[in-house]
Amino acid sequence: MRKGRLTVAEWAIQTTNLTRKFGDFTAVDNISFEVEQGEIFGFLGANGAGKTTAMKMLTGLLIPTSGEATVSGRNVYTQAESIKKNIGYMSQKFSLYDDLTVEENIRFYGGIYGISGEILLQKINEIVQATDLSEVRKTLVKSLPIGWKQKLAFSIAILHQPKIVFLDEPTGGVDPVTRRQFWEKIYEVADQGITVFVTTHYMDEAEYCDRISIMVDGRIDALGSPQKLKEEFEAPYIEDVFIQLARSAERGDG
Repeated sequence: MRKGRLTVAEWAIQTTNLTRKFGDFTAVDNISFEVEQGEIFGFLGANGAGKTTAMKMLTGLLIPTSGEATVSGRNVYTQAESIKKNIGYMSQKFSLYDDLTVEENIRFYGGIYGISGEILLQKINEIVQATDLSEVRKTLVKSLPIGWKQKLAFSIAILHQPKIVFLDEPTGGVDPVTRRQFWEKIYEVADQGITVFVTTHYMDEAEYCDRISIMVDGRIDALGSPQKLKEEFEAPYIEDVFIQLARSAERGDG
């Protein structure tokens, strides 16, 4: 990790026995963990493990059944709307509007985040230059290669300089070179003090994180740095750790 441990008051994310039930089904089962400010935290789990439900609670989209959690010092029960406004979020499935141009997408989200005027214009110029999209700023997003879309979506997610950005499988479908470039951008924002909370199905990407957690059947069954977990499970790669834990899962995909 790049930074030393922080005091509890400085945790970017803190959960204690966080639980979410749907009727008799426990999707997230008493999970407890902390994420440091400026940390790259990988949140792993097979389909049906509960990671999507957990992320929805942390981003203010779903109220927990029980337990406690704060995100950037805000309570998930009483300050969900404030959480939504003060985090960045990027989803593989939906982050940009295909029928808007590159520039129009940035303007649209800038308006949502309360950015306007000269500041927004400056942000637009900074983003298109940083993502090498200057020549296509007037082009509809639907015509762009997926790698360009992902870089643009990530830049928009941090447009308002949030303290935390949630990335839900951000590199799905892109080629290995673009994935590596994307992670270079993640390192850059983390070095600026932004906390990166990322889910991924690529186990090699888990190796890039400062720490990772692995969920199985709604529980966190492993938590620590990639090196620590490889030593603990006597495995050469995180993928091997993941497979060992996934074999014990009782829940199917979903």
